[in-house]
Amino acid sequence: MALEAGLLEILACPACHSPLDDRSAADTPELVCTGDDCGLAYPVRDGIPVLLVDEARRPA
Repeated sequence: MALEAGLLEILACPACHSPLDDRSAADTPELVCTGDDCGLAYPVRDGIPVLLVDEARRPA
């Protein structure tokens, strides 16, 4: 289930304030930070983005 386009436009990474890339169509839905030095991946649970740094997956 993809997020609304309007919602994605106003969301930003809480760590670095860069825009987020919607990967909610994947097997494990998440929003990934587009910042060069950040790259945190935030989970989307039941269609709701969990924008907590403690819940984010670190880049590999």
